[in-house]
Amino acid sequence: MQPAGIADLYRAACLAELDALKVGNVHAYAAGHRMEVADFARSAEVSAEGLARAGAGIGARVLAGVAATRAAVGQNTNLGILLLCAPLAAAAERGLTLAQALDSLGPEDSRDVFAAIRLASPGGLGQAARHDVTDESAPPPPLSDAMAEAAPRDRIARAYVTGFADVRAIGLPALDAARAAGLDAPWCASAVHLAYLSAVPDSHILRKHGAAVAEEIRAQAAALRERVDMAGKPVADLLTFDAALKERGINPGTSADFTVATLFWQALAEAGAGLA
Repeated sequence: MQPAGIADLYRAACLAELDALKVGNVHAYAAGHRMEVADFARSAEVSAEGLARAGAGIGARVLAGVAATRAAVGQNTNLGILLLCAPLAAAAERGLTLAQALDSLGPEDSRDVFAAIRLASPGGLGQAARHDVTDESAPPPPLSDAMAEAAPRDRIARAYVTGFADVRAIGLPALDAARAAGLDAPWCASAVHLAYLSAVPDSHILRKHGAAVAEEIRAQAAALRERVDMAGKPVADLLTFDAALKERGINPGTSADFTVATLFWQALAEAGAGLA
């Protein structure tokens, strides 16, 4: 695929996610966590060129997107999105499967991804006993090794070592089911987000609030998903949960990141990219 087309589909996926009522996140129905929809819309716009840059490596795409975002909005709004979407963009541009794109990771990708994470400075990052991203005293390890080390505590890292298993097992089936039920685009995205939040503890919640809270929120989301009919556009039910999460400072950001990646994957596949 041509870079311009990839950039357009990436922007569209980011904006579609913002239109969806995603409990606990920033969205068109409500701001939150000292951020506004405009911050994320601007981030999508400025990061698209770097993400889709012709011939760029996966790490270079992430770093370019993070740098552009930092310059434009002054905060981390899309590190997770870029980490998930960069391999998809690289695969689509090169005509590779996702597995082939991930297998192509080299030392420069480690360098650039570690630099991007330091620049973004995501909340709750902390330090690790091995492969610590904050340690600049030595060359970073192979990215696959670093992601494998982080995989038990971070679903985005896990995606790199499982071939995006969560997108395949949770996101894409939820999107297909929502479309089959006749949901419009924003409510399809909302359904995908709630599917992720219901299925696994959100990594962003886990980092900032601990495992017990992450599991509590997952269970609450699963109960909500069981109770509501997304085809009926249950705004009041979702906004009640949304407000409760924001009151506690709980932001299921990883579920939102995976929602963008799912929408982007589907759009690339429909445009002819062979990601499977």
